[in-house]
Amino acid sequence: MSTVTTTTPGPALTGTNLDTVLLAVDRPQRPGAVSTSLTLAWRAALKMKNSAVEQLFDVLMMPVVFLLIFTYLFGGAFAGSVDNYLQFFLPGVLVMAAVMQTLATGHTVSVDIAKGIFDRFRTMPFWQPASLVGTMLADLGRYLVTLVLTAGLGLLLGFRPGAGVSGMVLAILVILAFSFAFAWIFTTLGLITKSPDSIQTQSMLLMAVVFCSNIFVDSATMPAWIRAIVDINPISHLSTAVRGLLHGTVTAGQLGLVGLSTGLLLAIFAPLTMFLYNKKKSG
Repeated sequence: MSTVTTTTPGPALTGTNLDTVLLAVDRPQRPGAVSTSLTLAWRAALKMKNSAVEQLFDVLMMPVVFLLIFTYLFGGAFAGSVDNYLQFFLPGVLVMAAVMQTLATGHTVSVDIAKGIFDRFRTMPFWQPASLVGTMLADLGRYLVTLVLTAGLGLLLGFRPGAGVSGMVLAILVILAFSFAFAWIFTTLGLITKSPDSIQTQSMLLMAVVFCSNIFVDSATMPAWIRAIVDINPISHLSTAVRGLLHGTVTAGQLGLVGLSTGLLLAIFAPLTMFLYNKKKSG
């Protein structure tokens, strides 16, 4: 004898009931500025990972070459001995290594524009500046790798920071903060240049700014008119503060000048970058 099981049908989904069901489902929250920036920073980091060998070569070639050539070829002439010059020069090399990497930030932005990536981002409902901020946050990782490897090489060659590990850590943090602000210059250029290759032409200008500083020699040895230019260069302020942090002789005034330079760079170029970005968006 078989048993028949009957199922009582539920209420039919009329048009009104269907609307009620659909409207009861909450829409996903719009992602916040922090989460969006971190997500796009992770995207940029993955792009770096895919070209890790090339990236490592790029970040190391310039500081290693300059450190070895200037220390061993010119150190004796500049400071009387290789060891003396290394104690003076390595802090400047750390500054130069990070600042020169900011050029790549502008190149990355320009490449994303040329490929239409930013056009796709503009159709998405998230905080739009994250597309730029995320790239710059990821590049902080590149700056950090450059600084750690360059500092490691300097230690192997005989550099000894008088302030110890804490001085080295503080110096790296100050360089990272300044480099993040300095990179906004090249995000601005990345938005106004017509092609990624155009960014590379700015490298000579950046090199001129770096050389016209006290990274390589003390400005006190220079003619008065050149010294006046060098002493107002923000790169010189950073280099002086980093030397002080590494050797334990830093002053509040030196750190204040770096903080002022960092704040001015952010105040000028970050809003300018966003203005140009929004202009491209509306155009």
